Amino acid sequence: MGDNESFWESLIYAHPTCVAWKQEAEGSVYHLASILFVVGFMGGSGFFGLMYVFSLLGLGFLCSSVWAWLDVCAADIFSWNFVLFVICFVQFIYVTYQVRSVSFEKEFQELYSSLFQPLGISLTVFRKIVLCCDAEVVTLEKEHYYAMQGKTPIDKLSMLVSGRIRVTVDGEFLHYIFPFQFLDSPEWDSLRPTEEGIFQVTLTAETDCRYVAWRRKKLYLLFAKHRFISRLFSILIGNDIADKLYALNDRVHVGKGLRYDIRLPNFYQVAVPGTPKVQPAEQLVSNSRQKFTNFGNCDSSKK
Repeated sequence: MGDNESFWESLIYAHPTCVAWKQEAEGSVYHLASILFVVGFMGGSGFFGLMYVFSLLGLGFLCSSVWAWLDVCAADIFSWNFVLFVICFVQFIYVTYQVRSVSFEKEFQELYSSLFQPLGISLTVFRKIVLCCDAEVVTLEKEHYYAMQGKTPIDKLSMLVSGRIRVTVDGEFLHYIFPFQFLDSPEWDSLRPTEEGIFQVTLTAETDCRYVAWRRKKLYLLFAKHRFISRLFSILIGNDIADKLYALNDRVHVGKGLRYDIRLPNFYQVAVPGTPKVQPAEQLVSNSRQKFTNFGNCDSSKK
């Protein structure tokens, strides 16, 4: 104990205490540096938050270096502050380069701010997703088909960026697809990576549309490299399918207070046994959307 006490005593009392304090204040450069430090440490997170922090801290260390060189005339204080200024400057340049390297077109910026940013997805992760679709936005003119029932193969996953898509089966209207919704999430989720299939519904552009498309093989390769992106798309696709089901169930009703989902005719037959048999085309629709009934089971089999 005596040794420890002597150590702390020597540490505290080894240096003489300040007897006379300076009456005059330090120069304006020193106070400017202190203000920059206070404001700089109030910065946020993300790329722009880092740019804010490093820029103000760098200016603060620069002012401290000037103060140490001109007023204090202390080489060690000047050296440390100047080294810290250089570090902040290099970090600022690096973050600025990263921000510039992950800049996107207007459609991708809107897609990120509307869908991915609220989920906390960083720009670097979103950049990998954009590069997977070759950073291309496809235009679909009014009354043109994105997919035709029984003809178009399921070889990609697309998300609508602008416009409106009408979904029909055998000429009967099902629902609309709005911006930032997947065009073919049920078809994507109904197939395993090694399976192939064709659309059992027709998707027609109600207005001039713009959408982003990811090819199946490239997207599955991205999932294999980045499990986080795979889980992210699994959540987005599941949520999109649920939204489509709710849109259908809220729209179509039958007698006796029952709801009729035109994509799941088997459920209606169980509820009302006297209904006629399902037409073959509608049965195909039911089979292609059978994942809706056991979404959890199929999701676990993929994993």
